[in-house]
Amino acid sequence: MKRNRAVWGLLTVLLGVFMAINTSTVWKWMYPIKYQQEIKQASQRYAVDPHLVLAIIRAESDFDPTRVSKKGALGLMQVMPDTASWVLSQADFADASMDNITHPKVNIDVGTWYLSFLLKKFAGDTVLAVAAYNAGPGNVTAWLARSQWNGSSDTIADIPIGETRHYVQRVLYFHQRYNQVYSDQLE
Repeated sequence: MKRNRAVWGLLTVLLGVFMAINTSTVWKWMYPIKYQQEIKQASQRYAVDPHLVLAIIRAESDFDPTRVSKKGALGLMQVMPDTASWVLSQADFADASMDNITHPKVNIDVGTWYLSFLLKKFAGDTVLAVAAYNAGPGNVTAWLARSQWNGSSDTIADIPIGETRHYVQRVLYFHQRYNQVYSDQLE
């Protein structure tokens, strides 16, 4: 009986300590920023919301630069090799090559440039760009043309590919969280 009281007492103290902790600190612990300078620079260079870049990195690799997907996507932003090669041929990346595509700075630059390209292609529509980042712009364009999905955040459940549907939901959730936790810290 004494042991149960001690455990409950400890839990009560821990709960009190947890509640007393600055919520900003807790949120920042739950939603960390890694590679802040690289993200900030790439976001400014390619005019992309840095919180969106963070959200994509969190959803894609959880900040693990060595991650390689089952399909072969590489690095923090999980860029497919064919996409990376295409981006490298389109953009002027002095220090980037396929040999160093998993290096955080290079991967963030290439991924952010591609995200910027998708945002322009879809007239600044974040939901469409995020879906295209996962499924490819051809699929998203086809879904819209065939009226399989209207592209709105209200109809994400209509996205034909389950992986993309869940991906868009996760990225939008993380984007909202990073916006709330860091507001204009990365601007």
